[in-house]
Formats: sequence, structure tokens, C-alpha cells
Amino acid sequence: MSGVASRRKCEELMLEGRVEVDGEVVTRLGTKVDPRTAVIRVAGKRLPPVSPNVYLVLNKPRGVVSTMSDPEGRRTLSDLVADRPERLFHVGRLDTDTSGLLLLTNDGDFAHRMAHPSYEVDKTYVAEVEGEVRKATVGRLLEGVTLEDGPVTVSQARLVGTTPGRGGRPERSIVELVIHEGRNRIVRRLLDHVGHPVRRLTRTAIGPVQLQGLGVGELRELTREELGTLLDSAQM
Repeated sequence: MSGVASRRKCEELMLEGRVEVDGEVVTRLGTKVDPRTAVIRVAGKRLPPVSPNVYLVLNKPRGVVSTMSDPEGRRTLSDLVADRPERLFHVGRLDTDTSGLLLLTNDGDFAHRMAHPSYEVDKTYVAEVEGEVRKATVGRLLEGVTLEDGPVTVSQARLVGTTPGRGGRPERSIVELVIHEGRNRIVRRLLDHVGHPVRRLTRTAIGPVQLQGLGVGELRELTREELGTLLDSAQM
């Protein structure tokens, strides 16, 4: 049912000691487990539980509000998932002017855990900023920056490239940041704090989930491997 292999191949995997249930290797054929609650791994990889829940990833366009309804009549996430029958929650949020990856699910516990900073799921952003970002600025980001609402830890930071302006000096820079926090406008505030206001911002990854191959406004289901990794990160 999980799409790993045929029944015969699954038996071979068990006899080879490659199947774990709740942390223990299971080799006895015919062992019964509850697929809704058991933590099952094959060759070390987590299998998501059998569940009626859906786990989706959306490439949110700029200008779309990260809510399911808006009293001001602006375009919202519900406009992009109008053909889905489930009542979906968005995991965290993206600013209206920020594009990129957003998770959607009808699993409220998963949504809550994934949005909580204590579970430290890395989120990758690519930002086009004003001015020339120097190595010293990248180093400052990696050392940690304290904003008005507390310190921010940047796991990774790198300069991707620059756009030359008049006179040949860089007018804009492209930087990539990896953080696990979800505070309001955190990336924009962080880069503004170090002197480089953001012109465009895109979230390109959430943990193992990549933006690549997903068009603007498009939606897809998480793969078994992606969901298994995120469930482990959320300790579910």
C-alpha cells in the first residue's frame, strides 16, 4: 500500500533485516502492526502512516495572501486550491510579497508541529537585495543577528551573484539563506538589519522539499520520502 515493493519483495526485505517497526528490526513474516500508528522504516527510511490526511506543497505566487479568506477581497490560498475537497490548513505563512514553497494539509497536528520553531525544520530562501553583499556581511549573518524581538540563527548563508549597475559596481545582490524560524517577515527584517533591503524574496526549500520543477501557482502531493523525513523532523 505504501508503494515500496510487491508482497514477495517485502518479505525478502524483512528476512534481510531491513524493516524496523517502532525502533525494532522485525524479521518474522506475518507480524501484525497498526499502519496508522506504527513508525515503520525500510532500509532506514521512514514510511508515512496509512492515513486519510493529505500533505501538499504549493508554489505560492507573489501577491497572494497566506490565508484561506480575506475581508479585503485580496487573492488568497483558497483561490489556488478551490478544486480540493479537503479543509486545508497552511503550515506557517509567507508574506504577501514573498513567493515560493508553502505546505498545506488537513492534518492539524502536523501543521502545528511543522510551524513550531522547536522542531527546527530548515527553510531556504533566495533574496534579491539592494547593494553589494560582501563576505563580511555573510560572516555577520552566520555569526547571528539580534533583532528587536530576539536573536536569529542563520544555518547557512552564501552570495549567489550580483547585478552590475552604473559604473560597473554591483547594484543588487542575490543571497541564499537557510533558517528554521518562522517569525513575521524574519528574512526581510534580517537582511534590512545588515543594510540590504529585500527587493524580491522566494522560499526555495522546506527541509527536503524543493521548489524546483513546481510552476508558480502549482500544487503537488509530497512524496513518500519527503513526508517521511518531515514526520521525523516533527517527531510524529
